[in-house]
Amino acid sequence: MKNLYSTPLNSRYASKEMSFIFSDDMKFTTWRKLWVALAEGEKELGLNITDEQINELKSNINNINYEDAIKREKEVRHDVMSHVYAYGLQCPNAKGIIHLGATSCYVGDNTDVIIMKDALQLVRKKLVTVLHRLSKFAIKYKDMPTLGFTHFQPAQLTTVGKRATLWMQDLVLDIENIDFVISTLKLRGVKGTTGTQASFMNLFEGNEEKVKELDNIVAKKMGFSKSYGVTGQTYPRKLDSIILNTLSEIAQSCYKFSNDLRLLQSMKEIEEPFEKNQIGSSAMAYKRNPMRSERMGALARYVIVDALNPAITASTQWFERTLDDSANKRISIAEGFLALDGVLNLYINIAENMVVYDKVIKAHVLNELPFMATENIMMEAVKRGKDRQELHEKIRIHSMAAANRVKGEGLDNDLIKRIIEDQSFGLTEDEILNIIDPNKFVGRAPSQVTEFISEYVDPIIDSDKGAVDVKTEINV
Repeated sequence: MKNLYSTPLNSRYASKEMSFIFSDDMKFTTWRKLWVALAEGEKELGLNITDEQINELKSNINNINYEDAIKREKEVRHDVMSHVYAYGLQCPNAKGIIHLGATSCYVGDNTDVIIMKDALQLVRKKLVTVLHRLSKFAIKYKDMPTLGFTHFQPAQLTTVGKRATLWMQDLVLDIENIDFVISTLKLRGVKGTTGTQASFMNLFEGNEEKVKELDNIVAKKMGFSKSYGVTGQTYPRKLDSIILNTLSEIAQSCYKFSNDLRLLQSMKEIEEPFEKNQIGSSAMAYKRNPMRSERMGALARYVIVDALNPAITASTQWFERTLDDSANKRISIAEGFLALDGVLNLYINIAENMVVYDKVIKAHVLNELPFMATENIMMEAVKRGKDRQELHEKIRIHSMAAANRVKGEGLDNDLIKRIIEDQSFGLTEDEILNIIDPNKFVGRAPSQVTEFISEYVDPIIDSDKGAVDVKTEINV
């Protein structure tokens, strides 16, 4: 309804795929899959559960009777038991074995782990997509000299493609980290109310091996190699902190890229996409604001700050569990993923469509390169028998005059022209221009681009071929 608050994470930023992962349908169908897995495991280990009961449960996994669950929750004030009740209405033969021996966290926490795993895998796919887009950009511009900057002051030259590899390097580290987190994820498992599995010990008449095997069976049925060795009532709340920190680290990489691009756009060297009918400012019609990069930064900042929520929750859990994690958790985890998804959608869009203004980049290079090239010019003149100290002084005088022309008068840098006209150097104009060819000042940058992509990036892209064709939609 339009008269109620609607989160912009869904309406403006996140993809339908990520929004579905955190939807009620995903949550409650996963609850039902877990109840089926539990019943199957208990049957396999000898409890009196029939195939007919399990088939009845399976046939209603996706047929969730929300109205019955909502009505029941208003009466009992318990979401899990309300859905047990609603599921039982649809499965009268299996009603008595739904949730057998389990506690609420059996479905709640295990579902949360499953959802976060799915969400992490979607984040990984989009990271690979960004890498693919940037790798094409880096290869295309690997040889194009551009000013390097340290302290945002002109420094030695690099290339446009080499700079892109710095953005990619951050993402490679993020993918290595997310791969580790995904590979070490465990299910909460079948642990009972305080993690002691006491209820299952009763069900299996003290047979510890069967209780342990039930834990393994359910984990494997839900796509995990194992569950946590020990838990309280919940899975370790540090897991939420680990995952949100991982999202924060990815957000940091994206934020860095967005800031770099905003600076480059201010210098008119590289721009994010700007559509034909896009309006940059309501007042200044000529403006081309970097709104996508700015939005990336805004959402990334939200994710970075959001990582503090599970850190505090993990720190303040009392003994086997307190419920102060619940309300915070269901907001902070979902919104962290949805916001980062919005960031990555923007990153994919920008990386695929960046506009490079080569003439502006060249002009900036040629305006600063003369100062950087004076050592090379002086050394070539010395090789031809000129006096180094005399030339050093002449370069100092010419450089000060050229710098005053640039800074004091706002004119172009005429340092090279001054040196060409100074007969003391004994070099022709063509010889001096050859010395200051920008391509001779980029070191191994072009080779570094091809080597980095070949050694580090291509194997990641090859690990998820489907990411190459990922399409994203920017809503506004």
